[in-house]
Amino acid sequence: MSIKSVFAIPFAKIATKRVLKWANNPHKTQDKVFKKLISKAKNTAFGKDHDFNKIVTYDDFKKRVKVTDYEGLRKYADRVVAGESDILWPGKPLYFAKTSGTTSGAKYIPITKDSMPTHIKAARNALLFYIVEKNNRSFVDGKMMFLQGSPILTNKNGVKLGRLSGIVAHYVPKYLLKNRLPSWETNCIEDWDTKVNAIVEETINEDMTVISGIPSWVQMYFEKLHEKTGKKVSEIFPNLNFFVYGGVNFEPYKNKFESLIGKKIDYIELYPASEGFIAYQDSQTEKGMLLQLKSGIFYEFIPANEFFDDNPTRISIKDVKTGVNYVIILNTTAGLWGYNIGDTVEFTSTKPYRIIVTGRIKHFISAFGEHVIGKEVEKALRDATKDTEINISEFSVAPQVNPENGLPYHEWFIEFENEPKNLEDFASKVDAYMQAQNVYYFDLIEGKVLQPLIIRKVKKGGFHAYMKSIGKFGGQNKIPQLSDNRKIADILQGFLKK
Repeated sequence: MSIKSVFAIPFAKIATKRVLKWANNPHKTQDKVFKKLISKAKNTAFGKDHDFNKIVTYDDFKKRVKVTDYEGLRKYADRVVAGESDILWPGKPLYFAKTSGTTSGAKYIPITKDSMPTHIKAARNALLFYIVEKNNRSFVDGKMMFLQGSPILTNKNGVKLGRLSGIVAHYVPKYLLKNRLPSWETNCIEDWDTKVNAIVEETINEDMTVISGIPSWVQMYFEKLHEKTGKKVSEIFPNLNFFVYGGVNFEPYKNKFESLIGKKIDYIELYPASEGFIAYQDSQTEKGMLLQLKSGIFYEFIPANEFFDDNPTRISIKDVKTGVNYVIILNTTAGLWGYNIGDTVEFTSTKPYRIIVTGRIKHFISAFGEHVIGKEVEKALRDATKDTEINISEFSVAPQVNPENGLPYHEWFIEFENEPKNLEDFASKVDAYMQAQNVYYFDLIEGKVLQPLIIRKVKKGGFHAYMKSIGKFGGQNKIPQLSDNRKIADILQGFLKK
């Protein structure tokens, strides 16, 4: 038994007590965060433009700061990216986390000296809560694998630039470095297929106790382990305790995971975002994730059904209710103000405040972490059909997570008015336009996590027939152009052109 194993439970108990102290005083905690944010940012360009020196209450803040997104903050964000100081937050960021932009290319999300530690502490505390709840420290002496992006960072006007998972890789505590897999060299491999094969070779004879990553990536790793050994994951790693995941809905993967693992294990869900670490699962028995109220984020919420109204209800944590679908809004120590990250959440508890992620405020696909939105799909089709005779009547796109053969893919159901002469060539063009717009999608294709999209031809009148079949034909009923599940896609299989 190692020294860190001996001290794991006492340390975990101390750390979780500290968390519970603020979790049991949520309103006071958020009030303190709010005041610190306003005080520290009052002399920034944003703070001066929005009269932060006159803000005393939350109502004062709402009058001066509108709900927005990256595009709304772009005039400030571009100055930060250009190397200016004291724009959204004092000084310059430590990092930019590069993410996919929704309307005009990549976004550069600042991560500051104040915000960076919260990402690390929250991930650590999720594991510590597990130790206390299970009274189980055995996994700390085994190998822990964090399946993540490359930690190689570039430079953007004096600020380090990379993916969030690659940035976080630089902050693994020293006491875990000997337990951590894959190796730094393997982690730096860009091609995903090559990387996973290397990880299999590095881990296959190790005592893996914890595995973490986006489910689609980890599933690929499990499948390669099975191909190489013919064994279930639990036979290869008998001491595997739990799987840590975040970023996508795990439900589509759960049955496949348990089949590959060969036994039931525990799961810990995280809610990390480049903009801040929002929540983590603190209990194996309670539904939802503990909202991080003392992580330099002041939260606001707008009922999702009001979000597109001219004057929607905008509330703090004090006024939320369980069972209501809210758009979550962030104000952070990275200098994001009134920031809509596009997610919707629902509170499962208010003592303490726990949430589940219910989806996105707009239709989207993110079964693999790609964050594909309607505008990208529409533009890809528009560009692919430009200067051609191809006409499209209707379309709908869904992920195929568990195909019978080959890699997962996006399945496009299209009803053509005038069909392309070569469907495969047309699909390749559409896929290329999608990759050009969405860096996440590009990475998944390039890394061989996904295969290029596949188009299914819906027969003439097929979408109308589909809408009739579900009793939603005509009126204001619209066909969802993007779905993050198979509900529509599975029915559309019956309306394909033969």
